[in-house]
Amino acid sequence: MKDLTVGFAMCGSFCTFSKALTQMELLISKGYDVLPIMSYQAYSTDTRFGKAEDIRKKIEGLCQKKIITSIEDAEPIGPKGLTDIMIVAPCTGNTAAKLANAVTDTPVTMAVKSHLRQQKPVLLCLATNDALGASAQNIGRLLNTRHFYFVPFSQDDPVRKPNSLVADFDQLLPSMEEALQEQQIQPILL
Repeated sequence: MKDLTVGFAMCGSFCTFSKALTQMELLISKGYDVLPIMSYQAYSTDTRFGKAEDIRKKIEGLCQKKIITSIEDAEPIGPKGLTDIMIVAPCTGNTAAKLANAVTDTPVTMAVKSHLRQQKPVLLCLATNDALGASAQNIGRLLNTRHFYFVPFSQDDPVRKPNSLVADFDQLLPSMEEALQEQQIQPILL
């Protein structure tokens, strides 16, 4: 399985970037070829969690590839068979909504749409403050959509953020291995 290419798409849940980058490093250390993709906001926004330029340099250094940052550059992923699995980590509620409703207006959503042309798995690693609110219906739709799989998730702060869910990023690799076998890792709710 180590000869596989993993699309690794990042969205703007900036507080989880360090966890996502740790998993990206783990995949590379295990011998996986990683193709990095970033949403417009993830690619260009400086936050208290890091400067965009520093994060981009780290990703490109790890992957030894330029980050895909445009819809046009993401579109060939499927037709050229560039990926064996697409991971969206972190996957925001906004991106989950777009995926559930077939909206393709970012590099990440185009990468997923294009990848799905191959009928290969997409693994979502949720990080959203409204997962048990407005985003719940979209997550439910994706749970029932072929080729979509989830990294196990739980409420990260049920008292102060009762609608928030975050995936257990440490479960990304075993979740990916299951998704490649067309299986959802269990339990999905932690």
